[in-house]
Parts: sequence; structure tokens; C-alpha cells
Amino acid sequence: MASGNGGRIVPPAVPMTITQIAVVVADMESALRSYTENLGWGPWSVFDFRMIGAETKVDGLGFELIQPVSGPSIYQEFLDTHGEGVQHIACMKHSIEDSEALKKHWHERGAEILMGGRIGETIEFYYVDTGPLIKFVLESGSGHAIDLEPTYLYP
Repeated sequence: MASGNGGRIVPPAVPMTITQIAVVVADMESALRSYTENLGWGPWSVFDFRMIGAETKVDGLGFELIQPVSGPSIYQEFLDTHGEGVQHIACMKHSIEDSEALKKHWHERGAEILMGGRIGETIEFYYVDTGPLIKFVLESGSGHAIDLEPTYLYP
């Protein structure tokens, strides 16, 4: 595949399908109430770790609210700098091999990993600063927290 400037376009080895959009909020309970009452979204699975995360599906697409509560993080940095709003878009992969291929893809393009971690034994996640390439923070990894029990459900 050639680009308009004559260079070769090399897409990632693994297609990037959007699996989730995440919004950072200052007050989770207020946000849950607002999104449920105004958009009809829910029910929400709420997880309480070093941040409070609430997830739901909207026509099959994951939607997440995140409230930072403890220590420095890219969520708190975003909230402090920009206020509430879309903090990242996730393109999760559900195999370690695909996840590793995408890390390599972004590294080759100069995109740095901002933060990452593990949830349980099966889930790795990381956030990539795509910088001048596509202008948003991308979350990727081996999967979402689908096999965890939520702290509570809302409503």
C-alpha cells in the first residue's frame, strides 16, 4: 500500500478495533447518576482499586468512567490539566501475542508507554502516548477487566 507522498504505508500486524472509550471524572457517584439519567446507560460494574472505575456497554462498545483516588496517575494528571473528559480510547487485544505485536508497532513509531500494569493473572494493560501520530492516548493490552467481580453494580 502506498501513501500519497510515495512512501509505503505499513499498517499494524493486528487490526486496531475500538473496544472502549474512557472518561475521567471528579466524582464517580455524580457521574454515574448523570450518565444513567441523561443517556440511559448502564447498568454499571463499579471497581474500586487505586482508582474507581465503572464500566458499561453502549451498543456493544465499552464505556468507562474513571475517578482517580490515590497517588499520582495519568488519570489524575489529565483531571488536573484538562478537567473532566475523554482521557483514552482502548483497542484491546485478547492474546498476549497480539498485545506484544502492538507494543512493537508503537515503539517502532516512537510512541512511549505512559503507564501500565496487570489485573490478576490474565490481564495486562498499558497506555501509549501516540503523540504527533494520532493525537490521543491509546490503551491496549491483553484484555479488559471482564473476569473480575465488581465492588458493586449501579443502579
